[in-house]
Amino acid sequence: MKKLIIAAGVLLCIGTTTSCKKDYVCNCSKTYTSGSGTSTHDYSTYTYKENRKRAEDRCNENTKSGSDFWGDYSINCQIQ
Repeated sequence: MKKLIIAAGVLLCIGTTTSCKKDYVCNCSKTYTSGSGTSTHDYSTYTYKENRKRAEDRCNENTKSGSDFWGDYSINCQIQ
């Protein structure tokens, strides 16, 4: 009986720690800003097999801004 309770406890712990991990999709878009207005288009997509909080943190790490040949831009990412 004692072994059964221990085994059930171990399975419960394993089930609760792995059930939160799933695939989260991070979609990023790139927005250019110039004197004539703004232009937004899809930039990249990432998939993270994490818990939601960690996936959101990793997704937000892709957010940045800068400039290149076409002008100033910002890359915004969010979990879908």
